[in-house]
Amino acid sequence: MNKVAALYTGLNYQHDGLESVIDFVRWGAALFSQANLVFGHGTDNAFDEALILTCHKLMIPTDRVDHYLSARLTHTERHELTELYRQRIETRQPAAYLTGQARFAGLDFYVNEHTLVPRSPIAELIEKGFHGWVVASEVEQVLDLCTGSGCIGIASLQAFDNAQVDLVDISAKALEVAQKNIARYALEGQVRTIESDLFAALEGKKYDLILSNPPYVDAIEMAALPPEYQAEPALGLAAGVDGLDLVRRILAHAADHLTDKGVLVVEVGVSQYFVEQVYEELPLYWFDFEHGGEGVFAISREELILFDDILQARLAEVD
Repeated sequence: MNKVAALYTGLNYQHDGLESVIDFVRWGAALFSQANLVFGHGTDNAFDEALILTCHKLMIPTDRVDHYLSARLTHTERHELTELYRQRIETRQPAAYLTGQARFAGLDFYVNEHTLVPRSPIAELIEKGFHGWVVASEVEQVLDLCTGSGCIGIASLQAFDNAQVDLVDISAKALEVAQKNIARYALEGQVRTIESDLFAALEGKKYDLILSNPPYVDAIEMAALPPEYQAEPALGLAAGVDGLDLVRRILAHAADHLTDKGVLVVEVGVSQYFVEQVYEELPLYWFDFEHGGEGVFAISREELILFDDILQARLAEVD
């Protein structure tokens, strides 16, 4: 038995008397609470986490689960659900890794341990078509930089259905996941993957919109991450002492890959504080979100060019 599993040997996995779907969801939620699990990868509480896992194992559509809550489980189903709950507790993997599925911007995506679990507030901007920043009908080329599963770039087609989308990541394993999501939505002629260290392999191509959810977790926060977040690839999270290692490079080079009216949108999450300190001169626009989330800014190509001296200086300071 590994050290993590040993911590939970005191939990009672006996399910005598539990028969229905809702019985097991409530029980799973109680187990998760007792085990002090951490949520934030698609759910924010123990009940919803148990519900997602239960629906996955029983193949119940989550949008119709109300019709099944009183259904009685077979002996095999009760056993398999118990084992899935046990796996969630003892491995501390996010539910999305156990199901291989995550929902983002109204779409379902395949995910695994080589990609972050989709949860970016950029989904809300996609829903609103990036209103005020681009004219949807004029967006022909979109770049999803540090794409991971490809969720942001693929979902952006809901706002720009005629655009061509490039999904870029330094991780070949992540791009394999993104390629599966391209195939899932039959987008092979519209979306492609490119293995690249940020802009390095793009050969000067320009985009009307660059979207990026790069690694932005600073060193102190990385050291304090709970196990569920440590289960995600560090390559997609860690970004140096202040969390800005990649953001500095993106800001310094994005203008070279934007069309004249192009716009850069970047998520930096809790590292917003450091961005505002390091780039206090920049006219960054910080979005407010109705459905939760923080730390996403936009800046136009014109503004990037205007402040290019500062951007290059800030990059040089850490090179």
